Amino acid sequence: MNRAGFWPTSLPSRRRVLQTAALTTLSTALLPSTRAGARIPAFDYPPAEWIPATPANYTASDRPRSHPIDFVIIHVTQATYATTLRIFQNREKNVSAHYVVRSADGRVAQMVRERDTAWHAGDWDYNTRSIGIEHEGWVDKPGYFTDAMYEESARLTAAICAKYGIPKDRSHVLAHYEVPGSDHTDPGPHWDWTRYMRLVNSA
Repeated sequence: MNRAGFWPTSLPSRRRVLQTAALTTLSTALLPSTRAGARIPAFDYPPAEWIPATPANYTASDRPRSHPIDFVIIHVTQATYATTLRIFQNREKNVSAHYVVRSADGRVAQMVRERDTAWHAGDWDYNTRSIGIEHEGWVDKPGYFTDAMYEESARLTAAICAKYGIPKDRSHVLAHYEVPGSDHTDPGPHWDWTRYMRLVNSA
């Protein structure tokens, strides 16, 4: 992000950043260098754990006063949970999301405050008006989309929608590929939108 506050035009794509990191990760089981056993409550969603992204990877803001929050954008990481946390904590990567959901148990990490603008959508207008939720896994590996992941993510999305008055529908809970101009495919063809939206609306 340059000093003028505009989205940089020469950054590598989010997909390339995540895929490169995934390929160079030697272990998928190790969490980043957070204190073992430490669990810091999240600022905006109490069931989550606060694992902060580096401030170099998002824009400090004052939402919803500075910008309305109109959308929740659903992503799939194309990397493990642990790798994704490390990426968002690496100031060289220029990418972040507000939340990351783990596959095995639905554990939620908050990495960016909701008031701040995470760099996740690939479109500056949508970044300023959305909350980004990353889900551990790959678009072509549906086994990562566990019951726990769906259920915990749906509770998170429902809470965000309730807080900001966002309608719980597919016009406002978007896939990353639905962001205008996106070259992404996530969350991909195996993401069960019917099930997910049912869970969001019943949470």
